[in-house]
This record gives sequence, C-alpha cells and structure tokens, in this order.
Amino acid sequence: MDPAPASAADAADGPSARTPFLSHLRVRDVRTYEVSDVALGPGLTVIFGPNGAGKTNLLEAAYLACTGRSFRQAGDHEIVRRGASAAHVTAEVTTAHGTGKLTVGIEPGERRRLRVDGNPVESLLDHPARPRLSVFLPDRMVLVKGGPALRRSHVDQLVAVLRPSAAPVRRTYHEALRQRNALLASLRARGAGVEQATDELLPWDRAVARAAAELTTARAAVVATINPAVRARAEELGLAGELEIAYRPRSADDADQVAEALRERLAGDLERGFTHHGPHRDDLAVRRDGRLLHRFGSQGEQRLALLALLLGETDVIEQSTGQRPILLLDDVMSELDVIRRARLVDVIAARGQALVTVTEAEHVPGADDLAVGLVSVVPGAAETIRVSTGATPARD
Repeated sequence: MDPAPASAADAADGPSARTPFLSHLRVRDVRTYEVSDVALGPGLTVIFGPNGAGKTNLLEAAYLACTGRSFRQAGDHEIVRRGASAAHVTAEVTTAHGTGKLTVGIEPGERRRLRVDGNPVESLLDHPARPRLSVFLPDRMVLVKGGPALRRSHVDQLVAVLRPSAAPVRRTYHEALRQRNALLASLRARGAGVEQATDELLPWDRAVARAAAELTTARAAVVATINPAVRARAEELGLAGELEIAYRPRSADDADQVAEALRERLAGDLERGFTHHGPHRDDLAVRRDGRLLHRFGSQGEQRLALLALLLGETDVIEQSTGQRPILLLDDVMSELDVIRRARLVDVIAARGQALVTVTEAEHVPGADDLAVGLVSVVPGAAETIRVSTGATPARD
C-alpha cells in the first residue's frame, strides 16, 4: 500500500476515493461472527439489525483491523468467538494510489499478529498505511457526563495527533510524578519535616514542574484549536446556544510557577503522602452559553454536544494531517429528534466514509437513497445489501 495520505486539497473536495476508506471487511471468528465478508463504499453506510445481532461487533472488527486494538475494554478471550481458537479480521483500504490490506490475528495467550499487505509489523497505530478513525459509542457520553480522568485522556490523545512533538511529555510528567509521590510516601513514613523534605524533593520538583508546564501548554493549545470547529459543528447539528470546551488546568504553564506552587503545598503533600497539585488533576468543562451541559442539558443535547466535539475534532485532524478520519457511529440516532437526525446525516454524508448502526434503516433519514450503503446484520452474520457511492444522499 502506498503510505502517502490524501492531501489537504483532496480532502477539501468532499467524499471521494482520494480519501482513504475501507472498501472491504472480512471477519472470521470475531465475537458473534463465524465468517462474514462486507463490501463498503466511500460514503455513508447504514448497518441495521435487531438489538444483540452484532452491529457493534462489526464496528469493533473494523477498528481492530485498523489499529490492532478493540475500542472496548476487552481481552483476547472475549474477542475470539466462543468455540473458536483464534480470530482474524482483514480490512481492504482504498486510496488514490491503490488498495492495500491490514490484517490482525488474535489467538489467546499469544502476541497479536499484525500485517500490512502481508508483511508483519510491530504496530498499526503509527503505521502510515492505516486510516484514522473517530468512534462514537453510547458509553462515550462519559466525556460529557463522567469524571475528569477520561476527559484528560481524550485531550492527551488529541495532543498526540495534533502536536506529536509534545506527545511524550505526558509520559515524562507521570514518571516524574510517580517518583515524587514515592519519595513523599517514604518521607512521610520516616516522619520527615518540611525542611528535610524540601531538600530531598528538589530534583523531582524541578522535573515535575518542567513537564507539568509543557503538558499544560500542549493541552491548552489543543483545546483552543478545536473550539471553533466544535462550535461550528454544534450549530450545524442544531444545538441551541454556544458550545464551549473549556480547559480547566490545575497548574500554571510556567515551570517556575509550578515549582513554587509545589513548595507552597509541600506540607499538605507530606501529610497525604502524594502530590495534590498538577495537570494530573486537570479537567475540561463542556458548557453551553456558560452553563455546564451535564447539569443543565437534556440527554439529546448532551449527545449533540459529544457529536459536535468528535466531528469538530475530525475537522481539525483533517486540516492538520490531510487525512479525513473514518467515522464509526454506534447507535448514534437514539435520543435525537427527526430534524436533528436529518442534520446529522447531512453533516456526516458530506464528509467521507461513515458507518452508522441502527436497529431499523428507516431511522436514518435518506437511507433509501441509492447513494447510501446498506449492511444487514443478523445474529452471527453480516451481508452487504448496497454499497455506498460517496455521493450525498437526497432527502425529501
């Protein structure tokens, strides 16, 4: 496979074969599937079937083929179909330069076997041949409603994509923090006073402060970058009011100021035995017209906000990398009214490949258009009914 991604100019032209897309997915012994072959096109594909039939499993197989990982918290034994010894999934990826294959083999107890065009690779995550993906799952609502740790992790994933030179600083920070916390616990156990602790902690204070300032700077820059795109997508989707993703750092973006804050809080840290101040306590606030959405928004509005966040992020990723992420959207139409479903379809159908799961195809406005792909899922099998063309579907 030619590893060159589509250019930014190509990406701006709308859905086409110039943007990498999954053209075929072969699934064997993954979750509920014995063997299924699914043909896909560059535009919107509706994956429909009853609850529990395996629609999410098909999206998981696509994600697995492109990353070598599951988007669920799943071990190998859970991924491999019951009664089978191994699972395999192969994705054909079509680009302007031809077609290539990504293959993942999973055998419990063994290392996962990853291949690109038949050649073994150590990882797919950084391989230039794989397409980027953006995933909506119902349980991702925790990004709006859940605790701050998931939001921090989400921002750090964006840092890795949009500011790759800053990506290692998260690991550097957490390693320095771990060492400082270990020393704090030791000092506490020894009954050390603040003066002794200050001297012994000085090297780790400096390391923590330096990495904390860099991490805070990178996170703030990424959040500022995505905000305009998120607001624009929220307006398109029909979310009333102005949506804002507000970064709430717990330390400064200056190393000297962080070091001073650590010194000021040393007595409390010594009493607790761990560091209480720093970017490991950062958060994001999802606000609409200045009010926290998880407190003052309906389920449908919270879902629209999450979709606006993910779609806005994919816009920025496309601008930064020149490659338009493929959308994997599971049960995305739930809790949206007919008007907002139609708006969502207009947005996703205009921007490239999207795989959308629903119980009934009719839940997706425009699904009867010949431009829209259809995949029927029944327990244990998936079948392509129609391949998407990449054109924008017409609606009454």
